Amino acid sequence: MFASPSPASFAVNRRLSAGMYQQIGVETQVAAATPHQLVAMLFEGFMEALAHARGAMRAADHASKGMAIGRAVRIIEEGLRASLDMTGGGTLAQDLSDLYTYVTMRLTVANLRSDEAALAECQSLMQPLQDAWRSIGAAANSGAGTALDSRISLR
Repeated sequence: MFASPSPASFAVNRRLSAGMYQQIGVETQVAAATPHQLVAMLFEGFMEALAHARGAMRAADHASKGMAIGRAVRIIEEGLRASLDMTGGGTLAQDLSDLYTYVTMRLTVANLRSDEAALAECQSLMQPLQDAWRSIGAAANSGAGTALDSRISLR
């Protein structure tokens, strides 16, 4: 009447459960994060997406590559670019917007051509921003970063 579960079904269930716990963990972090921490999480997610895309390229897994690059593009467009205040952010906000446009274009090329060099270029362009954002983390989280936050002018 009932079939015994196969080892493969246990593995699938284990992966699904792990994914759900990871998603809940991320949602909990997001709910408790400061605006500065949210942007830091976007940078981390972007770098993780690039690493997944690079691994998928090396494995010739085109579907996973496309999903990872799509995630990186969404992080840039819906997260980092969307957080810019283009009216109050001045030239810094415009320069970041231009950089994000370029990175998005290079990610598209990386996807179309399975170009690891384009992924590496995107990483090298975004890494200094992530490092700078990390370096102001302590000041921003303690409230001492309000002058810097107003110059960056995030929404």
